[in-house]
Amino acid sequence: MRMDRFSGAGVRDQRRPFETDHDRILYSSYFQRLAGVTQIVRAGEEDIFHTRQQHTHKVAQIGRRLSQHLLRKCEERNIQCPQLDPEVVAAASLAHDLGHPPFGHKGEYTLNDLVQQAGEEGYEGNAQTFRIITKLAVRWNETDGLDLTRAVACGVLKYPWLRDAHNPNKSKKWSAYASEKDEFEWARKGQKEDVPSPEAALMDWADDIAYSVHDLEDFHRCNLIPWTKILNDQDEQLQIVHRTAKKWHGGPENAIEVLQEALAQLIEQLDLYQEILQQRYDGSRSVRVGLRQMTSALVGNFIQQTKLKWPMSIDVPPETERKVLLLKTMARDYIISNPSLAAQQKGQERILRELFQMIMNDTCWGDVGNRKVPNYLPPRLEYLIDLSESLARFVADCLSSLTEREISRLHSRLVGYEAGSVLDPIVR
Repeated sequence: MRMDRFSGAGVRDQRRPFETDHDRILYSSYFQRLAGVTQIVRAGEEDIFHTRQQHTHKVAQIGRRLSQHLLRKCEERNIQCPQLDPEVVAAASLAHDLGHPPFGHKGEYTLNDLVQQAGEEGYEGNAQTFRIITKLAVRWNETDGLDLTRAVACGVLKYPWLRDAHNPNKSKKWSAYASEKDEFEWARKGQKEDVPSPEAALMDWADDIAYSVHDLEDFHRCNLIPWTKILNDQDEQLQIVHRTAKKWHGGPENAIEVLQEALAQLIEQLDLYQEILQQRYDGSRSVRVGLRQMTSALVGNFIQQTKLKWPMSIDVPPETERKVLLLKTMARDYIISNPSLAAQQKGQERILRELFQMIMNDTCWGDVGNRKVPNYLPPRLEYLIDLSESLARFVADCLSSLTEREISRLHSRLVGYEAGSVLDPIVR
């Protein structure tokens, strides 16, 4: 059942079905687009920052190593684990951010607001990912989407429920729109309600590890992380703890206390690299070696701490999860507080809002077959109009299919900031 496909399109070759899924995702245009999409800092800002695609490759690598580590542990104990396959975790990891729109989470929040204002259930990057792999991605004439196996489609669903506006745990994060309910139910067949599959849980944990370690490394290279204060200033440490507790969804009543303990343990680990962290990053060989050793040690430690509980659930020690939460806070807050980034995001929000309204106004909407896209949109987006259940969903599908460079150039021409050339397509 895990190797079933929703439509069964394509022909078998020398690859295992899960390997085929991995390759279909890797070669899709939606995956290629991620090279031009923000991780935290705008894509194209500087080479030292991760793009969303680079981040995704690292999530897939960590996810594969996590699952291989757990399988080796099972072998040592003579336990069979048929429901855990490293190829499924790697494929789900490659797919997990396909629905991430231009301009990072700012873009996601803006599109969600715009789609909800138009009367739809909103925009969610995870739900858009599932929509892409099951409907929007182009691979076959006879079926929509990538037609992945059930195991990989399920492995993408880290929030395995549809949106429920009346449930605070299901109203902000969910993994499928109502329009993909049938595909969602097919992918989730045989799974516990509201519980991600083990492979989805590993993908999610790999994403957290990559975010917490590699993004922090980016900002260290820019000398934006105040390590001296983090390692030595108790007031700064307390602020980190309080900021983490505030954003800890479902955190315990004693969140401050347990986070303080976790931060003390984390600082003890980081103290081993104090010489590297407390000097200005200059790109010299010795500094780069030290930074590589630190990030490798952190990732390796988080992988080794992960265990498998029988029957088939992922067990991450609470103190390890808390360390990752704290690192994510550092990676997020020290850069997001930067006024230059805030100015960028204000402009990016304006681009999305103005483009959304233009396309809404200029699209001829009617029954399927009687719709017409604006003549300034590229031919490669035209097919989306007959796959969309509403005008607002069509516009969101269009905008989230573009890179940040494409969407900025399109906006610049439509508002007259940039004339461009009639011989140069805005979006190819």
